[in-house]
Amino acid sequence: MKRFSALLAAAILGSLLTLGAYQYFFKPEQPVTVQYVSGTPISRIALTKDESGNTVPLDFTAVAEKVTPAVVHIKSTQKSKTTQPQYVDPFRDFFGPRNFGPSQSSGSGVIINANGYIVTNNHVVQDADVVEVTLFDNRTFKAEVIGTDPDTDLAVVKINQSNLPFLSFVDSDQSKVGEWVLAVGNPFNLNSTVTAGIISAKGRNIDIINRNNGEGNTAIESFIQTDAAINPGNSGGALVNLGGGLLGINTAIASPTGAYSGYGFAVPSNIVSKIVEDLIKYGTVQRGWLGVTITSVNSQLVKEHELEVTEGALITGFAEKSSAKDAGLKEQDVVVKIDNTPIKTSAALIEMVGRHRPGDKLMITVNRKGKEVTVPVVLKNRDGEVSVIKPEDKPVYATLGVTLEDLDAKTLKQLDLTNGVRIKALGNGKLSKYTDIREGFIITKVNDEPVKSVKEFNEIIKKKKAGELVILTGTYEDFPREFNYAFRM
Repeated sequence: MKRFSALLAAAILGSLLTLGAYQYFFKPEQPVTVQYVSGTPISRIALTKDESGNTVPLDFTAVAEKVTPAVVHIKSTQKSKTTQPQYVDPFRDFFGPRNFGPSQSSGSGVIINANGYIVTNNHVVQDADVVEVTLFDNRTFKAEVIGTDPDTDLAVVKINQSNLPFLSFVDSDQSKVGEWVLAVGNPFNLNSTVTAGIISAKGRNIDIINRNNGEGNTAIESFIQTDAAINPGNSGGALVNLGGGLLGINTAIASPTGAYSGYGFAVPSNIVSKIVEDLIKYGTVQRGWLGVTITSVNSQLVKEHELEVTEGALITGFAEKSSAKDAGLKEQDVVVKIDNTPIKTSAALIEMVGRHRPGDKLMITVNRKGKEVTVPVVLKNRDGEVSVIKPEDKPVYATLGVTLEDLDAKTLKQLDLTNGVRIKALGNGKLSKYTDIREGFIITKVNDEPVKSVKEFNEIIKKKKAGELVILTGTYEDFPREFNYAFRM
């Protein structure tokens, strides 16, 4: 009996070991289960309040759907040009002049009017021969440049369409640091890209426009800074609030690589709207000037000038035709308020004045040796007038972008010439844009007509019609052979 029990126990134990080994080495496959849920499980969400004051999850979809149809892609093209090299090319007579293909750049724009008015950056359309606008639905149209303002890096173009979706300006003064915003544009030619972030700062001056016309820097920089991703191609795109209102035009990024690094800058809508109105109505910007030299107050200036305030814009000088000086403002005055708006930096002052036109009156409050004084100032234009400035009616020859000088008989004799005028300086214009002509070139003929003086050259060019071919014939002192440069008026 004992022997049987032992055998039975051994058999049971062997069966269990055999079953365990089978389960271990030959485990059957478990079925794969996929679950579907109606929502995405999350542990943390961003919240906001709706119009009724109820707390709801933050959602960008509605505003993205609203604003993307009003943001366009802009392609600017500079036509190809056939030119002669700046240097003397010994192979030119064998191979002919160089032929440069068209150059292109792209950016974004925002439709601000149902009839086709679009705001963008000046640097997006600057020097373009052809501007093309591609809408959200992929329709493409040629655009007319209505006007540009290099001082704010803004421009207005127009396409001949109606009933277009558009965005309305909102008061950028009411926006707050920390407020959610969306940046909409076409970075890297990726159409209709939407990114989200917050307003990181306001009133930023990053010295990127650098408009110096010989009378100091005339740029207006008081950017909205955002951490919404802005990349090349976003220029001219929209910065909007969660209501879909246009807060600014994306203009620049601060980056060591040229791509997004956490800092983007937009021109505030209160500046944009004024510039746009001027360009559409007058064809040029009606800019009011205080005629002052200013700097932001800091701790060092407080000590040096024994100032009684630690914020504001210190007046350090006046222009020749200064409306501020005429009104009674003085050097060492610190501007602390314009109308009812506090002024804490020079950028804030420039922005406030930049929103106004000649003839507008501002109530300017300054701190003068510890006392606040309010002075009414009527803004003037740079010429010291309060009248409307008309677009420059440049003579035709001025579009060439050259400064010429007459040659004396001695110089002509040394060059074995009987007539000619020399290019003294070469600036922005048709000659630098469409040819490789150099400073120092001596023009002897225009379309085979001899030129004896600068006055005579101007008279010949004045008679040329738009689109007419012009050939300048002449030579260089350092390479006395005949060159021809061709362009169209």
